Amino acid sequence: MRSSLFHHTEPEGEPGSFMLATKHMLKVDLTGSGGFFYAKQGSMVAYQGAVDFAYEGSGGMSKFLKKAFTGEGMSLMKVSGDGDVFLAQDADEVFVLYLENESVTVSGSNILAFESTLAWDIQRVEGASMLTGGLFNTTFSGTGALAVTAYGAPIVLNVDEPTFVDMQSAVLWSTSLQSSVRKTAKMGAMIGRGSGEAYQLGLHGQGFVVVQASEGHPLPNQNG
Repeated sequence: MRSSLFHHTEPEGEPGSFMLATKHMLKVDLTGSGGFFYAKQGSMVAYQGAVDFAYEGSGGMSKFLKKAFTGEGMSLMKVSGDGDVFLAQDADEVFVLYLENESVTVSGSNILAFESTLAWDIQRVEGASMLTGGLFNTTFSGTGALAVTAYGAPIVLNVDEPTFVDMQSAVLWSTSLQSSVRKTAKMGAMIGRGSGEAYQLGLHGQGFVVVQASEGHPLPNQNG
């Protein structure tokens, strides 16, 4: 049988490694590694071998309470066993970050999977309040791989002067940056792309921020 479809074969990698199967799909090789990793619940699209998926909740009671209060965080599953696992989220683009004794702040909705070697916690953006929608994100630190998604091709902005980003468009940013919340001068000024026009995430210092070309997936049509 011949078809260009068969050009889309899975990549080979080292056991335990995170890699892109396609730009919309992550492959994690657990073959012979004896390890495990964490993934967003419901993100598995296929697996090969003897792989186990265990519900992990929010990562402990303290994180569960933070999630309940803030709305941030994600329901996780612990993935272990011997085989290959394929993950995706709504056909979003997938990117793998390799942290080397580093840290980064990520929007909870953009987290796909991460290695168990990374420490993580839910943090509140300085200056955010319930009136601004909270704005709590997840900080990862240590050494290991972290897979994130973006809905719409993202851009990396170098932050060397005050930078302001729509809250729903910010994917991740350097933990070296100071964050704040800025209110648009006029509530009627439609400077953003949707519901986030009134408040923006302000970033100051030296570092970077990754911005996706959307405010996330559109909500289902309530009238449809």
